[in-house]
Amino acid sequence: TMRAVKHFMIAAKLGHDLSLENLKNLYLGGAVTKEDLATAIRAHQAAVDAMKSPQREAAAAFLQERI
Repeated sequence: TMRAVKHFMIAAKLGHDLSLENLKNLYLGGAVTKEDLATAIRAHQAAVDAMKSPQREAAAAFLQERI
């Protein structure tokens, strides 16, 4: 379980949404500390914010129009 937690932490810090959800579930189960979850949430948000750009938003809007 600790190996999985480490991998989920790494992925969440890179902005992977499902890994963050897995960490939340592991926290509820007692496998992750409150501090570790808080660190992962802050790092996840920072990664998501870093990936935002006008070009990405325009591309996403363009793709949505084509669906």
